[in-house]
Amino acid sequence: MDLEIVNQPFHTLPPQRVMKLLETGPEGLSPSQIQERRQLFGDNRLTKPKKLSALLIFLRQFANVLILILIAATVVSYLLGDQLDSYVILAIILACVILGFEQEYRAEKAAEALKKLGAPKALVIREGREEEISARRVVPGDILVLRAGDRVAADARLLEAANLKTDEALLTGESTAVAKRTDPAPEQDTPLADRKCMVFGGTIVTYGRGLAVVTATGMHTEFGRIAGLLMEVKEEPSPLEKRMKVIGRALGILCLAAAAGVALLGVLRGYPWLQMLLWGISLAVAAVPEALPAVVTGTLAIGTARMARRRAIVKRLPAVETMGCTTVICTDKTGTLTKNEMTVRRLFLDDCLVEVGGSGYLPAGDFLIDGRQVGSREFPALELAARISVLCNDSKLVEVEGNLVVVGDPIEGALMVLARKAGLDPEELRAASPRIGEVPFSSKTKIMSTFHQAPEGFLACVKGAPENVLARSTKIYTDGGIRPITDADRRRILHEASRMASNEALRVLGFAYRREAEVPKTHLQCVQGHLVWVGVLGLIDPLRPETMEAVSRCRRAGIRVIMVTGDHPDTARAIARELGLISRKEQNQEVLTGEALNRLNDAQLQEALQRVSVFARVNPEHKLRLVQVLKNRGEVVAMTGDGVNDAPALKQADIGVSMGITGTEVTKQTADMILADDNFATLVAAMEEGRAIYDNIKKYLIYSLSCNISEIIVLAGALFMGMPLPLLALQILWVNLVTDGLPALALGVDPKAPDIMSRPPRDPSEGVFTRRVNTLLAVVSIFLGLVLILVFAYYYYGNPGGSADSQLVLKRAQTMVFITLVLGKLINGFNCRSDNLSLFTVGPFKNRFLIITVLLSILMMVAVIEWDPLAALFHTTPLRWQDWLLAAGLGLAVVPVVEAAKWIGRRRGR
Repeated sequence: MDLEIVNQPFHTLPPQRVMKLLETGPEGLSPSQIQERRQLFGDNRLTKPKKLSALLIFLRQFANVLILILIAATVVSYLLGDQLDSYVILAIILACVILGFEQEYRAEKAAEALKKLGAPKALVIREGREEEISARRVVPGDILVLRAGDRVAADARLLEAANLKTDEALLTGESTAVAKRTDPAPEQDTPLADRKCMVFGGTIVTYGRGLAVVTATGMHTEFGRIAGLLMEVKEEPSPLEKRMKVIGRALGILCLAAAAGVALLGVLRGYPWLQMLLWGISLAVAAVPEALPAVVTGTLAIGTARMARRRAIVKRLPAVETMGCTTVICTDKTGTLTKNEMTVRRLFLDDCLVEVGGSGYLPAGDFLIDGRQVGSREFPALELAARISVLCNDSKLVEVEGNLVVVGDPIEGALMVLARKAGLDPEELRAASPRIGEVPFSSKTKIMSTFHQAPEGFLACVKGAPENVLARSTKIYTDGGIRPITDADRRRILHEASRMASNEALRVLGFAYRREAEVPKTHLQCVQGHLVWVGVLGLIDPLRPETMEAVSRCRRAGIRVIMVTGDHPDTARAIARELGLISRKEQNQEVLTGEALNRLNDAQLQEALQRVSVFARVNPEHKLRLVQVLKNRGEVVAMTGDGVNDAPALKQADIGVSMGITGTEVTKQTADMILADDNFATLVAAMEEGRAIYDNIKKYLIYSLSCNISEIIVLAGALFMGMPLPLLALQILWVNLVTDGLPALALGVDPKAPDIMSRPPRDPSEGVFTRRVNTLLAVVSIFLGLVLILVFAYYYYGNPGGSADSQLVLKRAQTMVFITLVLGKLINGFNCRSDNLSLFTVGPFKNRFLIITVLLSILMMVAVIEWDPLAALFHTTPLRWQDWLLAAGLGLAVVPVVEAAKWIGRRRGR
């Protein structure tokens, strides 16, 4: 035997051929074979991914231009004697580095979580004896004994299957337990969900029993293949991270170049080079928006806190902003769009179509015929169908923390809920008609029968495929009594069952019964014939109540929703039609299956994605490929999921979103965001929050840069015209601290714009510095720069105070530039609440935090100018009331100037 044996298409081969290829038999493997195979295949466990050391992850956080500039700013500020500023900047550096380290270190745990899904024990047959061993010791060729409740230890080909069902939702996305059989699959490329003769490692046996021969272990299993895909996917930086990196580098270079140029100009004008060096460095520190990382981090953190209150847990802060530019959501169906709780929707009884209200396992809902409410007592066929649902049923409902939970098959659980809705007590009913025998469901007959000692005698209850139950029925139950069933009855019943299955994608079941005065002496299986037909019912996994509105909001926001599911195409089509993802009018709109997807190259798939919004019967590679193709088209992709099969695609997507309740540990570790309530509507709230966060980061940049550029303009202009320095190095740093601190953070929590979810997603390639933003930067910078030069010239050369002391005249001129610059910058913060709408449209008093921080900053400036100890420190002088009035007026003048620029911009836009 060699390693290549695990690549055989075992699902297409008969059991005898599989056993021969694996060189095993019914007695299991010998000790020598086990030893040989353990050496060849290794332990049955997933390979640990290569991990970066914690130290390397920490050091990588410093490979950032803004972080390096901040370090330089810290050193310069300390050397200039401004310890407070240096401590603030140092705190910013540590916060950014620690946050980045924590995010990256946690991401390294993603693939490791797959190991928790491995079975701890396995029951195998070795040398003819059953033996319980550690799942790690299982090898290809071992014979697995499968029982209800077991977690399958490895991928295996079934040899025997007695009513065997497995829960494969984590692997395939299939919403209900899968009935297994031993017949081989017809095609080698049969989708995973349709390989009924195989069981897969990590899935759970929910019903029945079976024997299977192990075909693959460890990384060769389907779970192992997903783990391999997960380790291959490289995590890409978010759009915000990419943009901030470019902005940081560009701003750093430009500001350093501008500061160096101004300092050089000062040296050429005769100033001492050491003074100009310190002054130029101070200008660079002030000009670089070093609060940018803090504002970005703070804005994201505040958005994250708001999302946590709305049941969305963000693991990586930039993920919140990424939601704001998402153009496509690839969403799983089961448990994401739907409740993952089977529900009876339709009943066809006594020639009447009955609508069943309610959703999930909550036993509340009305029965309607043509819109008229009916009860089980006035409609005997309904009560009879509900009684059979309880008696021909192996599941039960238990209450856990106030909620009903199904123990057993989800479909049988839905039947128990139906009985509760009809007013029946399942426990009382079962006690009154105890079961005395049964014939379990089999894939051959497709029916299940139970036999009971009822108060009125013997009762046989039958449920199963409608055509099979109908074939055993000779009579039909009607309101007028029991009568012989006719061919017309059969055609009508089969037509209705077919309509439910094909048009509405409902899972259909037929119900019948038989009564006898006493228990038949013949074998019970013989009474499965000559039945009385009762009716047919249809079940479906219903939509979450909020999903419809959430999808509608996505549509209004220009975000495309694509359903990607492992479920059957008809089921996916019905759900998509209900959501409006495909037209309700066209019955056979295209749903692309994984098998069809395999036949398309990337160019053909790109073309298909323009018209197809539903993909069914897909496996992990298909999901991963869809995300890659969409990203290659320039889309920003969000991927939601809950199962192990979703993990690689979640990691590849721009933002991976895991379900918090139904999600596996793997998806939670891999995802950027976890929806604690599994609610699709929470995802829409995250998008809204993301758009607001990007808006607020842009507001800060406009606010900070417009005034920082004006500082460079006034200083360069003064030097060019031969004037003295309008500001000192320490004053520049103080301006930076007062205006780029709390007011900047206040813009980071600005209220959302009312049209935020009515805009289309912004172009992912669009930078922060759009034409509109650049216009505002130019207008504010040039206006403030010119105003400050004129103020300095007026107070220095005009000497309105009439002082004979030239040093005092210079100090007063510098103080006026100092306060006018700060007031202009603080007032401009209100302008920056929108780069398009008027200040009076967005509301000048909506951001109370901004008002408070501006007032606080003004008080700090008053103290620096009017309080002697601080005035001496910052080389300022007290001002007259006329000076304060002039500075305030010039600061306020920035409002009409910016309003005019916005008005012109809106006119051009129209």
